[in-house]
Amino acid sequence: MTHSTTTETRKIGLISLGCAKNLIDAEIMLGDAKLHGYELTTETDDADVVLVNTCGFIDPAKEESISAILEAHRRRLHGAKAGQKLVVGGCLSQRYSTDLAAQLPEVDAFLGLDEIKSAGSFFDRLLDEDREGEGALVEVSRRSAYIPDYDTPRVRLTASHTAYVKIAEGCNHPCSFCVIPRMRGRHRSRTIKSVVKEVEGLIASGVKEINLISQDTTYYGMDLWEEKAGPRQPVDEARGPGLPALLDALASIPGEFWIRLLYTHPAHWSDDMIAAIARNPKVARYVDMPLQHIHDVMLDSMRRETDRGHIERLIDRMREGIPNLTIRTTFIVGFPGETEEHFKSLVEFMRSRRFERLGVFNYSREDESRAAKLPGQIHGGTKKRRQREAMLIQQEIAAELATSQIGKELTVLADTTTLGRTEGDAPDVDCRVHFTRPVEAGVFHRVKVTGTRGYDLEAVPLLAKA
Repeated sequence: MTHSTTTETRKIGLISLGCAKNLIDAEIMLGDAKLHGYELTTETDDADVVLVNTCGFIDPAKEESISAILEAHRRRLHGAKAGQKLVVGGCLSQRYSTDLAAQLPEVDAFLGLDEIKSAGSFFDRLLDEDREGEGALVEVSRRSAYIPDYDTPRVRLTASHTAYVKIAEGCNHPCSFCVIPRMRGRHRSRTIKSVVKEVEGLIASGVKEINLISQDTTYYGMDLWEEKAGPRQPVDEARGPGLPALLDALASIPGEFWIRLLYTHPAHWSDDMIAAIARNPKVARYVDMPLQHIHDVMLDSMRRETDRGHIERLIDRMREGIPNLTIRTTFIVGFPGETEEHFKSLVEFMRSRRFERLGVFNYSREDESRAAKLPGQIHGGTKKRRQREAMLIQQEIAAELATSQIGKELTVLADTTTLGRTEGDAPDVDCRVHFTRPVEAGVFHRVKVTGTRGYDLEAVPLLAKA
């Protein structure tokens, strides 16, 4: 039985968790919902649908997602709009929808990663159909294959001057600690034409920073060349529609803006990619490249497809080929079988290489991952100690690097009237610049660094750039 729909505008309340890739999925769901007449509200109590876009990558993220779901349900029991529906989307829904539908009767519907493009009609069904006694509405494809295009409707959730652009989806890597390929499917790239059209529209709207994202940004285009060349022929990054060609195409778009590379993998860097960054001033001298470990035993057990020698040579080539490069990386401590010797080699590597931006995470034992079955699982207390020790070392390095910036003039993108970021700082995850006096938000400014605030810098504005 289908009820007649109301003429009143329906509202969606969003709770989006996890990474920037998940945020784009939320933007796409809202974009399709907008086509169906929905509008976004910041007051979830007033929403017809509350959408919790979840992360299911590691245990802390899953716990945060479950807490957010239960809190959203609690709120609607105490004053929320009558008939409000609770929808769970994102990685947790894709990974556990069948189990969650049984374990979380509080949830009215589960939406998969491939279904985000038709979220509006999904919400209509949920609100208009009488489903009493039928249980949760579940639409989750078993295998993810969707990828957005330049004209995919989106409701951008970032500040007006910065945007994320998903250039590919899925992952082909066999990392033993990770289940993302199970959730997101195999790597699939958009065409250069598609990405360029999207970025052209964003720049025309006033965006000053384009953050390129995917599960493995450095693998971009290699799958397209594989299809063109045939499965038995080797991939030639320089000739195929790879990342260097994309960077060249994006850098040719008129305007003053940054292009930032996030989520790259050390196995796919090439000299051509390094040269593409160096020759294009619009590409930020910033590389996000999670290394996860440095000891060969750990890298082999993690199935990272690299070894210490490769990583060290790559870093040397990157720093030589891209002057003033900022490298952001992450490491995992407490991986199964990690000894004190392995951990010591990691922190010594951190001290010698002095990464500008670095995070350390405790290993999370994920169901269905190869690493979950490995012997030598590490005690939680040992993981926490190693993480604390590593981060104390990085704090010293970061403080020294920040102090070395005092007296320098830099170009900074103002996120607010009082806070900005340098070329070496990505949104939400890296350091900030505190202005000594208010500036115009959303544009570039020249500043002179006058001091530090922990990881952050303090600077006096000189003049607006754009």
